[in-house]
Amino acid sequence: MRRLIGLWRRVAAGGGFALLLAAAVATVPTPAAAAGRGTAPVTSFSFTSSSGDYIGQGRSASFTAPQDGISASNPVEVDPGLVRIFVSDGDVDWMIEFAGAQGELLTPGVYRDAERTAFRTGRSPGLSVSGDGRGCNEVYGDFTVHQVAHDADGQVTLLDATFTQHCETADAPALKGRVKYRAQPLSYGYTSDPGDYVGNGTTGSYTGATSTFGVRGTDETIEYTASGKRANWSVRLEPPDGEKFVVGKVYRAERFRGQGVAALDVDGRSRGCNTLTGEFKLTRLVTDDATGEVTAFAATFVQHCEGAEPALHGTVHYFA
Repeated sequence: MRRLIGLWRRVAAGGGFALLLAAAVATVPTPAAAAGRGTAPVTSFSFTSSSGDYIGQGRSASFTAPQDGISASNPVEVDPGLVRIFVSDGDVDWMIEFAGAQGELLTPGVYRDAERTAFRTGRSPGLSVSGDGRGCNEVYGDFTVHQVAHDADGQVTLLDATFTQHCETADAPALKGRVKYRAQPLSYGYTSDPGDYVGNGTTGSYTGATSTFGVRGTDETIEYTASGKRANWSVRLEPPDGEKFVVGKVYRAERFRGQGVAALDVDGRSRGCNTLTGEFKLTRLVTDDATGEVTAFAATFVQHCEGAEPALHGTVHYFA
């Protein structure tokens, strides 16, 4: 009960998760706006084909730009909801199609019961992966969109999606793959040791398909939020008093910073620490030249509640 009271006092005082989430989600940039501000965008295509799959012929392969030719197109005048990715290594050409319901742009999320794109019915999503001159007459599949963005004309500017496709019948051998087009990392993940109070011994992974993310701060403080899958998380990081963040440095941390001690405070699943010890490291930090505000960052952390040995381990990627 003491821990829950301590967490409620932090929220009630105005410094807790509830207010942070409202502010951060409202100002989180779209993937299109954030692209290019963290790590270099990735454009790639990879697949694994089960034995008996007609399209992949039981093989696996990967393609990465610029070594391989990968481009994207939206025939918006024909089908605004369709995104096509073209892949070529000079010998074999691939085309991957994703589509939402007829007339609707793709958005992050999970798309189930996909049909062949050109012949999808009702509100069914569309999926069609063809290569080396082979394609399906009928498609049974699912796909997940982790990130997607379009420009003012409806053309795709960023995509990160995974798929599973079965040719002709729902129980046919599967073709599985991932497509990235100018994509950047955006996720939150954690592992909780048995006995850790906050994570309660669980593990979790949050991506753009299921979750929203927010960040605010400068090179002197970062407040990050992840919300999805019936859970809200917040991560607060601060360097020691009078210091600015140094990328790559491992900081010894407590809940509140002081001279030579950084601050770390991770709340999640309606649980938080009254006192804590731990450490964190920023592996990437990008700020706006004009405002100094954080636009992209990546970090890892380890947190122990109330002096206990079990720890919460986490990784944050916000466009970096």
